[in-house]
Amino acid sequence: MNSRERVAAAMRHEIPDRVPLMCQLALGHYFLNTPLRPHEIWFTSEGFAEALVMLQQRYRFDGILVNVPGRDPNWRADVAEITSDDDGEWVRWKSGDVTLLPWDDNAQHRPAHPETARPTFETFDPDRDFDRLDDWVMYTWGVYHTPVLRGKAPGLLLEPPDYFFRTLDLVREKAGPDVSLHGEVFSPFTHLMELFTYEDALMSLATDPEKAEAILDRLTEASIAWAVAQARHGVDAVLLSSAYAGGGFISPRMYRRFVLPYERRVTEAVHAQVPGVPIYTHTCGHIGDRLELMMETGTDGVDTLDPPPIGDTELADAKARIGGRMFIKGNMNSVALLQMPDVASVLDHARERLRDGMPGGGYILSTACSVSPKVEPEKLEALYGLVESEGRY
Repeated sequence: MNSRERVAAAMRHEIPDRVPLMCQLALGHYFLNTPLRPHEIWFTSEGFAEALVMLQQRYRFDGILVNVPGRDPNWRADVAEITSDDDGEWVRWKSGDVTLLPWDDNAQHRPAHPETARPTFETFDPDRDFDRLDDWVMYTWGVYHTPVLRGKAPGLLLEPPDYFFRTLDLVREKAGPDVSLHGEVFSPFTHLMELFTYEDALMSLATDPEKAEAILDRLTEASIAWAVAQARHGVDAVLLSSAYAGGGFISPRMYRRFVLPYERRVTEAVHAQVPGVPIYTHTCGHIGDRLELMMETGTDGVDTLDPPPIGDTELADAKARIGGRMFIKGNMNSVALLQMPDVASVLDHARERLRDGMPGGGYILSTACSVSPKVEPEKLEALYGLVESEGRY
C-alpha cells in the first residue's frame, strides 16, 4: 500500500498493511525546522506548501493536513514594510494593523483600532450585519488567518476565491499522488467564537440563545461552502476543526444545542455533494462526556482525543465506545512530548497507542493536537520506524 491508500483504508475501517502515521504540526514547528522565513510560510501558498512537504518527507508521515487556505498572491500590495528583531518578524500593513510572527509560534495580529475589530453580540443584527463581516478584521483573521481577503463577495465567504486552492495544488504537486491530502474548515461554533470575543460568544449562549442560534445558522453556510469546495477540489478528507466545543468551554447540553445540529449540516453537505470524501472532527481537551454526541453529527472520525491530564479520553475506552462507527486519529500527548527526556520515552508512549488503537483497524497514529514548536525533530523521526516494525497487521 502507498500512504494515500493506507490512510484511506484506516478511515474506511478496513485493515491496511500497517497503522498510518500522520501528525499535525504547529506553525511554529515549521518556522523552527525549515529554512523559510515565518512570513513566507504564513502568508504565501508557495512557502507553506514547501514547508508542509519538507517536514512530511522528513518525518515520513502518510498524510498532510493543509490547515490554512491558499494565499492571495498580491498580499504584499497591502503591506507597508516587513522588519525583524529578536521577537520575530513584524508585518506592518498600510491599514495601520501590525502582525507579529514570532520565530517559534503562531502569528499574532494587532489591529490599529481594536475597539472596532470585532462586533459585539449585543449590537450584532443577524438580519443586517452579515453583509458587513469584512469590516471586522479579527473575524477574518480568526477564521482565515489573514487580515485581508481579496476577490470575494462582501459578507460570508460562500464562493472561495481561486487562490484559496493554491496551497492544496502545490502540495499535491510537490508531495505526489501517493500521499494523503487533507483540507481543513472551521466549524460554525468556531466561527461564532471568532466573530465575537470568546467571552462574549460564550455568554451569548446563556443570555440570548435564540439569537446565538440565528447567527450559527448563517455561519454554517460559510463552513459548508469551504468544506464542500475542498472536497470537490480533490482532497482525500476534510477536517472539521471544532477546537472550542470541548468540556473546558461548554457542557454536553450546550454541545447538543449549539454545536451538534450545525456540524451535522456540514457533514451531511459533504457526504451528499461529494460522496466518498470522509469528514472528521477535531475537538481539543475534555471530550469523554460527548463522544457519542460527536458521533451524532455524522462525522466519519475523531481527531485529537487528548489523554489525561490535558484531556480525559483513554484510547481503549474510546475505541470500545465509538471505534465501530468512527475512525480515530490521535491520543499521543502533544504537551508531554516536550517533557519526555529521550526518543525511547516517546516510543514507549506511542507503543501504548498502537496497542490500544490498532486492533481491528480504524486507527491513525498521531499526536492528539499539533506538535509543539520546540519538540525535537528526532522524536518525530523515530515514529516511522515504530509503525513499520510494530504497527503491521
